[in-house]
Parts: sequence; structure tokens; C-alpha cells
Amino acid sequence: MKHLYIAAVLAFSLTLFTGCKEKKPQPEELLMEYMDLLNEEKYEEMYAYLTEEAKASIDQEAYVERYENIYGGIEAMNIRVDIEEREEGHKDKKAVTQRLQYSLTMDTLAGELSFDTMAIFTKDEEGFYKMSWDSQDIFPGLYEGYKVRVKTVPAKRGNIYDKNRTALAREGTASSVGLVPGKLADNREEALARLSELLDISAERIEKELSAGWVRDDTFVPLRTVSKEAYELKEQLLEIPGVMITDTTVRYYPFHEKAAQLTGYVQSITAEELEERRGQGYHTNSQIGKAGAERIYEELLRSRDGYSIEIINEQGEVQSVVLEKPAEDGKDVVLTIDIVLQQHLYQELEGDEGCAAAIDPKSGAVLAMTSAPAYDPNDFVMGYTSSAWDRINNDETQPLFNRFLAAWVPGSVFKPVTAALGLTGGSLNPDEDVKNEGLSWQKDSGWGDYYVTTLADYPIKDLKNALIHSDNIYFAKAAVNMGEEAFAKGLDSLGFGEEMEFDFSLKASSYGSEGKIGSETELADSAYGQGKILVNPIHLASVYSAFVNEGDMVKPYLTGGGAGGFWKEDVFTPEAAQKVLDGLYQVVEDPEGTAHEAYRSEYRLAGKTGTAEIKDSKEDTNGTELGWFVGMSGEDTERPLLIVMMIEDVKGRGGSHYVIPKAMKGFDVYNKTDEGEAEYEG
Repeated sequence: MKHLYIAAVLAFSLTLFTGCKEKKPQPEELLMEYMDLLNEEKYEEMYAYLTEEAKASIDQEAYVERYENIYGGIEAMNIRVDIEEREEGHKDKKAVTQRLQYSLTMDTLAGELSFDTMAIFTKDEEGFYKMSWDSQDIFPGLYEGYKVRVKTVPAKRGNIYDKNRTALAREGTASSVGLVPGKLADNREEALARLSELLDISAERIEKELSAGWVRDDTFVPLRTVSKEAYELKEQLLEIPGVMITDTTVRYYPFHEKAAQLTGYVQSITAEELEERRGQGYHTNSQIGKAGAERIYEELLRSRDGYSIEIINEQGEVQSVVLEKPAEDGKDVVLTIDIVLQQHLYQELEGDEGCAAAIDPKSGAVLAMTSAPAYDPNDFVMGYTSSAWDRINNDETQPLFNRFLAAWVPGSVFKPVTAALGLTGGSLNPDEDVKNEGLSWQKDSGWGDYYVTTLADYPIKDLKNALIHSDNIYFAKAAVNMGEEAFAKGLDSLGFGEEMEFDFSLKASSYGSEGKIGSETELADSAYGQGKILVNPIHLASVYSAFVNEGDMVKPYLTGGGAGGFWKEDVFTPEAAQKVLDGLYQVVEDPEGTAHEAYRSEYRLAGKTGTAEIKDSKEDTNGTELGWFVGMSGEDTERPLLIVMMIEDVKGRGGSHYVIPKAMKGFDVYNKTDEGEAEYEG
């Protein structure tokens, strides 16, 4: 026991003795720790590494502020240090000085910055190394009293053009409304209340802007941007003492609502977006695409401002340029859109809720995409007030909803698709007279009380006449004869359930539940565009293009980079495509055709109408209706055109016949407008 006791005491004594010998960090370790803190922007903790002499020259608050202003101003990140050499300096009984040569590299808003410098470490009375410090440890040549200045060289965002180089989004001028505090009259509260009323912003917000630390009596404090054309508003504003109105450069959309859902809009970048895109050249004043083409082509359109990091003396004179980065203007984007056609289609939709898409059915070039009602993208650029935002956001007509991106119940415009699938698969004989007595039909008694109904009776029920009269029963029989498996396989071949290769993200067309048709009656309904069939308008345009391309579906595209080729090939046989196309010409040309009012003697048109019922059940009598028209002009013209138009809530307004004249305005304008002719209102 005695020997164990002595051993334990000895072990404790050795531990106590070695513990007293505290290992002190060497200069290399301290420098690396210091730089880690610099990378993490922990400037307060960095201050503890300084010698007492350095601390006497600058207090912690000033030290932190200097780093925040300089390194924050140049947006320094990813700071790296490489220690090159260590030199032992003067030694005596009280102090040991050591110098570390090192290179410091960092990423900044002007690019990568690298410089060589030196750190001097001195032991304090307790034997710990501390860092000597002055402003040159931030940048070489940054002497006491000198400052770092970042100069921004603004770059321009690229423009968006239509195919004829008409600007859809460009630089414009607006009016910046603000106050000069020192010029406010004695009745300050009354003036601010009036200003609040006219600008639709709270008096509290105005007071907050005026109380900012940088504001002086002679400072112009911007409050809101308004349209250059808001003449009456500006006259009223200028009656308030202290109000000043200046010109400011903004993103401008000449066609306002007519191309809103197409162009989208830009707004100031948010803090979250800035953090997500850190290191990509964005800054707190950057504009970024938020919707439409502005968002989709952001990487092309975006400008990259140039920067110059300079060291200036107390008189503001440049002593040295630390780093420069030239400005890069954004690239222009030229769309395939024809703005003349675009705005006429929007004008026809105005006052309704609907959408239209137009393509060249031979090339796939998208000539128009419009959704109504819409918003004015300039309002987003100017900045919505909270009350204006509430109005548009709570509008029951949903002007922010982009309808040509969605999928809809197609109704009878889907019948040619069913026919082409049946012809291609061999289950449909186009010349057979498919007999039926009356205006209702069911396959057998197994369907219970379910019947397919149609609106017109006619003598010979073959494919051509079924298309002319839009016979639900004929196409229901065609689908049932085809069978669920073959019908579904045919839809899959057309891209149903697939995201179309297109710049805008389109809702995929679909059928059934989870890609399966649940019953024979659902199959019958699906044949004429009811049941659970949903179709995106641009996808539908691509499907219809197969009728004029021998069974190949064009790949819609919006810019020259996406041009050419087909999305789906051989979806229909050439014979099937031609047979359906012949029938669609008759739908327009035959006096009994459902789309005969679309007939034009100047050019030949193929077309199909559709009225889709939106209701909870077969017995529902309060449901709404979607009106459709799809038209194609391709013969005897060098400018082929296919238009898909859909309008909501046409029940009691003529159904699809409400849509036909509106869509035909697009054909008439397009066929009468020479290539390159600029008939637009922007």
C-alpha cells in the first residue's frame, strides 16, 4: 500500500509541474487564427490579438468600424493566407520580436485581390505574442487618415426584342419623387400627410426615411418612383414645399399589359437572393429578373457593373488603384415573338379571362403568348404600394396568373387528336358510317345510367362529317374501339405526362389519375376532351402542328438558340395526319361546320372549336364553360400560322363561338401585315 501511495503522489506532482508549463501559440498559429476570424467577420475578436501599443493607437470601436467599412465595402470573402518567411527580430530579456512575411488573397467585387505584406509579433510581459498593427495591415499603402473608396461603373441590362427588333423591355426614364427636409414649410405634419396621401405611402415611412443618419437639411431623400407621364400627380406633388422631382433611369416595358406575362419584370434584389448569389457580381442595388423572360434569361440579360478599388488621402485624392474590373453590359435577347400579333391577341382577350398562343406550325417559332387579364410590369419596377399590391393580389380575375403556362380541359378541340391516334393505330376507318340512333349513346347496359350525348344529328357519320358537326358520340366510340391501353399509349407518345422542352416552365398535359384511365366511361369522355384530360395550350399547338408536318410535332422555341427540329416524330402516320387536316379544313369551309364563321376567301384555314364543361358531376347545371378555338393557315402562304385561344366562362355567351372572331383577328392582322412592318402601339 505504501508503494502505491508514493507512486500516486509522484504522478500528481509530475502532472502539476507539466501543467504549469502552458504552451504559448507561435506567431504562425496566431496569424492563421487571426485570418480565420477575418474570414468570419469577427472583428471584435481580432482586436484581442493586438499589442497594447497598437490598441493605444486605435480603440476597438474604430478598429471594427474600419474593417467593416473597408472589407464590407469591397465585399471581401474567401480570404486566404500563405506564410512565406519567418524572421527573428531584436531579442532582449524583456521582448522578442518576430516578423512573418505572407501573401493575402481574397475575392472582392472587383475580382481577386492579392498582395504581399508583413506581420510583426512581439512578446508581452507574460510571454504571449501579440500583433503590432496599423492601417497597412488592411492594405499596403493605406496610411493613417487614408481611406478606401469603391467606385462603381454602371453597366446596362440587355434589352428584350421581338423578331423585328422592336423593344419589349429596355431602358427608360421615370420620375423620382422626394423631399429636401430643409425646405419643408412650418406646417410639416400637414405637408407630410398630403404627401402620404398622394404617394400612397404612410407618413411613418416618410418620417423614417427623413430620419436616416445620412440625411441633412439640403439632402434629396427619394420616397417613390412614379411614371414620367403622371403629369397631374406631379403637379399636385410640386405644390408641397420641399418636394423635388428628378429623372431616374428604370427598366421600361413599352407594351404594358399586352406583353406582361411574356416579358415579366425586374425588381431590386432581396437580401435572401443576394445571399444565394453571393460572389456572382450582384450588389444591394442590383435589379434582377423576377418573372417571365426577365427571369428566364437573367444570366444573359444581367449587367455586371465595373468597380475600381482606390486608396485616397485626406483631401480625397487618389493615391493608388488597388484593383479594377471593367463594366460588362448585359446581352440583348431577341425573341421569335411578333409584337403586332401579340398585342392584337391581347386586345381581343381584354375584358375576359383567357389566353392565346401562336406559333409557326412549320418551324415551331412562337409568335405570341398572351394571358388576360394582366398587370403592367412597369408598376413592379416603380414599386407597388401596399394598398395597390392588395388590390391586384386579391383581384378575383387573377391578373398575376399566367394562363398559358397552365393545363386546361380542352373539350372538342381534342377530337382531332383522338381521330389521328385511331387512324394511326388502325382502329378507326375514316370512311365507315358509324350508325347511331338519336343524340345519346351508351356501349351497353353495363354503363348504367351513363350516356354520351351530342348536339347534332346528320345522315352519314364518317370522320369528315363527325369533325364538321363535332360529334361527341363518334369520337367516344372511336376511343372505346381503340381501348384504354392503346389510347393511353398514344397520349404518352404525344408527350402527355412529360415536361415540354421549352424556355418557360409549362404545366404538363395529363390524362386520368396518375396516368391511368380509370374506366371505359372515362375513356369515352376523354375522347372528346372531357373526363380527366388536361392540356397545355402551347403543347396543344405542337400536337396540332403534326397535322401539317406529316405526323411530326414541332418543338416550340422562343429564341434563335432553340430553333429547329421536332419534339416528337412519327406520332401520327402521314396518311392519318393528312386525313384529319382535310377534315379540319371542312370544319371551316363547310357551311354546316362548327367553325364556318372563321372562313376567309383570301386564305385557307383549318380549324376546330371546343366548349369544355367544368362541373362537379354529370348532373351539375351550374358549372362553367371554357371556349376554345384552334386554327391553322398553311396553304398558299409564306407565313404559316397556328393560333390556340381559350377563354373562360363562356357559358351563355356563345361558347366557342364567342372565341372564333377574337382568334380570327390574329389571322387577319398577321396575313395582312407585311414581314417586318411595325404596326404597334408601344
